[in-house]
Amino acid sequence: MSGDSDLEIEEAFRRAQKAHNNKAKLVASLKNRYNKLEDKTEFHEEFIRCLKYAMIIYTREPAVENVIDFVTKFAASFETPVNENAEEEEEGEDENEFLNFLFCFLLESHGANSHAVRFRVCQLVNKLLGSLSENAQIDDGLCDRIHEAMLIRVTDKYPNVRIQAALAMARLQDPSNSDCPTIKGWYVTCICVLVTSTCLETVIWRLKRLSGEHRKLIITRPNLLPVLAEKVHIRALSIAQRVSLLHEGLSDSADSVKEVVKTHLLPAWLRLLQGDVLQLLHKLDVENCAETAVTTLHAVFSMATSPDDLLQNGVRLDERKLIPVDSLTCENVLYWRALCEFVKSKGNEGEELLEQLLPEAAIFAEYLCSYLRSITGLSEEQKADMTQLEIAMTQEFVGQQLIILVGCLDTSEEGGRKRMVAVLQEILVMPKTPTSLIGLLVEKLIGLLRDETQKIQMVAEIISDVREPILPISAPVDENEKRRKQVRLAEVRVQIMEAKQNLEECISCQDFSRAAVLKDSISQLEELKNQLTLEASQPADSIKEQRVEKSDPETLLKCLTMCAELFKQINIKRGICPTMNALIESLILPSVSNPNPAVRNMAVICLGTAALHSKDLANTHLVLLLQITQLDEPKIRISALRALIDQLLLNGLNILQDKSAPISQAPDSPDNSNGQPEQQTEEESTVQSILKMLSEFLDSEICELRTETAEGLAKLMYCGRILSPKLLSRLVLLWYNPVTEDDQRLRHCLGVFLQLYSRASRTNQECVEESFLPTMRTLFNAPVTSPLSEVDASNVAELFVELTRPSALVQPAAIQAVSVHDSLAVRICNEILRDVSAPEVRLYCKTLSWLEINTEPGPANSQKKVSTAKNGKKASKAELSSDEGDEENVPEAPPSVRPSRRAKIAALDKTKQDLTALMNQEANGS
Repeated sequence: MSGDSDLEIEEAFRRAQKAHNNKAKLVASLKNRYNKLEDKTEFHEEFIRCLKYAMIIYTREPAVENVIDFVTKFAASFETPVNENAEEEEEGEDENEFLNFLFCFLLESHGANSHAVRFRVCQLVNKLLGSLSENAQIDDGLCDRIHEAMLIRVTDKYPNVRIQAALAMARLQDPSNSDCPTIKGWYVTCICVLVTSTCLETVIWRLKRLSGEHRKLIITRPNLLPVLAEKVHIRALSIAQRVSLLHEGLSDSADSVKEVVKTHLLPAWLRLLQGDVLQLLHKLDVENCAETAVTTLHAVFSMATSPDDLLQNGVRLDERKLIPVDSLTCENVLYWRALCEFVKSKGNEGEELLEQLLPEAAIFAEYLCSYLRSITGLSEEQKADMTQLEIAMTQEFVGQQLIILVGCLDTSEEGGRKRMVAVLQEILVMPKTPTSLIGLLVEKLIGLLRDETQKIQMVAEIISDVREPILPISAPVDENEKRRKQVRLAEVRVQIMEAKQNLEECISCQDFSRAAVLKDSISQLEELKNQLTLEASQPADSIKEQRVEKSDPETLLKCLTMCAELFKQINIKRGICPTMNALIESLILPSVSNPNPAVRNMAVICLGTAALHSKDLANTHLVLLLQITQLDEPKIRISALRALIDQLLLNGLNILQDKSAPISQAPDSPDNSNGQPEQQTEEESTVQSILKMLSEFLDSEICELRTETAEGLAKLMYCGRILSPKLLSRLVLLWYNPVTEDDQRLRHCLGVFLQLYSRASRTNQECVEESFLPTMRTLFNAPVTSPLSEVDASNVAELFVELTRPSALVQPAAIQAVSVHDSLAVRICNEILRDVSAPEVRLYCKTLSWLEINTEPGPANSQKKVSTAKNGKKASKAELSSDEGDEENVPEAPPSVRPSRRAKIAALDKTKQDLTALMNQEANGS
């Protein structure tokens, strides 16, 4: 190639750096020169030489970016349109030679050591693919090579490289193909580019598992949000995806994420639906996600600029301030309820608007009663018909929302309040009132009553009326009595005939005085005959009204639901009154052994709730609850487990203790010397049995039971009822176990618990410290077949270090001479010295470098103080339940200044030197 051509390429690159130069002219000039060459090898080499100067610069300099754009336009100019003749296609293959050559060079360079080169390679690939036309075709082999290279680069350690690689892969995906290798191979691990309807489910799944700040960054990206809100129509999302987006976004712990969903996603969806909020609710299927829908509506209401906006966009009320019964739907009644709750939450500011939304209590009471009476009960045959079942479920949902609206009414007026109470009583007693509404009805009824004695008495009367209603009963008549009446009727008829005959004789003899007497006698006999005839014409069975006890599952379930709600609403300090005790003996305890699982489950819930009101009742039936947690169906076992956890939270692990002995008991009393130790041993054995059972539940194959147990143990430990490093280690391992990856409730619960628990007190941090080595040993010794073998032990160690930092305490005490990290360092060092050649030693040494070691006291003194602290702590741990404060058994020391980073490094170096010398000495000795 001549010197002029060399100069022309360099000159083109030089001019391309300037923004004011016309790149189209540069591209045309350089391409004209390229087409005149027969041998294009030297041109390729010189072009790449000039390009490399730009590729080694990582920063986004304007001159470099201009060169990249110029190269992109020059290479894209060689693209040949697809729809051309065969001769032109052969010519196009020659023109595509430069484009293929540039792609090959870039793909060969994507693995360079320089992150600047890797960044520019991915950037050029992204821009080249983006500059090609929509119907552009790339050789299959080249496309596969680009896919493989970019798939590697999306895992690059530099974010800018990953971004460019991800954007490049966006052009390679096939949205219409659910088996697209780009989507399947990459979207499951990353989320950075344009989202298509095919991968929306994966995107939403990933959003749930990112931190709040990352979720905000992704949701606010200029390409993701428009896709979810505008480019991807709400109809393209499934109902589950819509609900998931709103639920996760509006309940997110990060306020910034909530704000983005509220100000961007919801308005965009409403624009797509022409601002129809009811239509948006219809897209969410509110019957199955009522709370998410209410949260969404509150977010919409919060963006309203004036009260008129709230009234215009929703339901239409008639002159009574009610929705006509025949116009009630799931969407408009939920909107009505949510709007009333939102306005009521504003306090005095919303009183005027609330008066426009709701009628007086008496009017609403009649409205509620008329609707609930219209709900049709379903027979067993009708329940099998899906259409009938859906209608009934819709009616129950509407009724539920109307009952919730009772809480928004103004019941300060006594007449309206009494009418509402009477209506709620009437509805509860109605046989066709759905069981799903019973609990809510009782809650609203109790809320309207002021005296607790009246609450208990009224609910007990309703339960009695439901369980033993007054029904008409037909009583059979005695056959002898029936025959006697028939004989008497025949006698009367004979007497009438005789009297009439005598009357005729007296008239013929003109004995008028006797005839008058006989006439009166005949009248009396006729009345008696008519009475006997009427009695004989009545049915054989007489109808009487009397109370009849009903024991069918539906009736028992209603009564138990009312009991459970009553026990929830009554203050537990009140204790068990005779009326409540009668309900327990006559209704709850017999229902625990009912063959119907739903009845049995509600009975267990009632028993557990009632036991919270009386420790004696809890002592009596605790063994029964323990048996149910191990023997019944999973749902009932979980209910019994919740009741057990509630008891332990309220009364502690000493719940089985009998009444305490008098303090003035003689020292040499036989009860004090013999009975008390045996009683204490029995109590400790029972406590250990409970803890063992809970520990076994953590390995249960029933996911719900395992999660409920973990949550219960977390509550017990956080409240100070249990102090157990072993159980804490089990919870940490359960949190990291891959088996629980899909159990979001468990992961969230344990994640929050570990942070709050370790920050609460120094005692809790010491418990975390003691659980460190057992946890690590379990991970190191896990067999290959165990899921725990996949856990990153380094990450677990880092977690323990963060949880035990002295600075992490909510209320850090005065700086102690011995911190938790000091004692943890001693434990780790002792573990290292057990076997210095063990593979886990490297991780232990790395963990030591993360600790905040206190360098003020000497090593020996520190170890002595650690030992003293540990002995004191073990003494306090013997009482597995404690109501005491978080006192520390650590010797007091004068406050000291936090050591500098240089001092820490020096201390760590000394420790490393000592350990190295010791290991060398042992090696030489062996």
